[in-house]
Amino acid sequence: MFLDIARYQAERLEKGAAPKTINLEVGTLRAILRRNRLWASIQPDVRMLRVSEDVGRAISREEEATLLEACRASRSRSLFPAVLIALNTCMRYSELRLLKWAQVDLNSCTLTVGHSKTQAGTGRLLPLNDRAVAILGFWASLFPGHKPIHFVFPAERYGASGDGATVIYESDPTKPIGRWKEAWESAKKRAGVSCRFHDLRHTGCTRMLEAGVPFSVVATIMGWSPSTTVRMSRRYGHIGQSIQRHAVNALKEAGIRDDGAQNWAQSHRLHPILCPL
Repeated sequence: MFLDIARYQAERLEKGAAPKTINLEVGTLRAILRRNRLWASIQPDVRMLRVSEDVGRAISREEEATLLEACRASRSRSLFPAVLIALNTCMRYSELRLLKWAQVDLNSCTLTVGHSKTQAGTGRLLPLNDRAVAILGFWASLFPGHKPIHFVFPAERYGASGDGATVIYESDPTKPIGRWKEAWESAKKRAGVSCRFHDLRHTGCTRMLEAGVPFSVVATIMGWSPSTTVRMSRRYGHIGQSIQRHAVNALKEAGIRDDGAQNWAQSHRLHPILCPL
């Protein structure tokens, strides 16, 4: 049986499935076999695939501007607001796709996340910045009859008219949009920007940390589980170290360096070490 699992893994890899996805699928099979007491005999021979720990990359402000312009020109009218909200809330793809109007409160400038990947992420309350409020307010104006149970990004059929303008043939607010994959890939190609949709979340996280937001606060916004928070603290550690460096350098404003430390070093014929900012 373990040979069948190995063949399955190879076939899924050949079809382009991610190692993490394949491991989850094998994990489901493992649970079934364990329940039927069949897993123990093959466990030593089953090898889970190595998963890359690449956290992704943060796009620059220039790349963001170019990408947003390409998204604005997309025939998928929901792509631009979706990307803009992703950048400004750090929401996951599925959280954004399944968002309902009942979860959005423009009066209090907050958004409540629905079902999420983690228990910590489900139901978390996100504050909305001015940029997110503006685009959500504009998007809501396009659906004057929307109800709380309706999806923010409804399933739509669209095409191009004779003059090249986008025409919405059908919109069903009771169903969420299927995916943005084709529109997203086309927009990236036009913009000449290479990134994943998930990198929008990574971008927002990186910018908050670079701005000095405490890691504990960032973790609640991101909706990380406790174990993920520990893992992410290692991945984003270089950003935290930079902020810590600026923090301790602020101490010299109190005159600590001129309070005898340099004189002591010179009296002992030592060269004071000046750390970079």
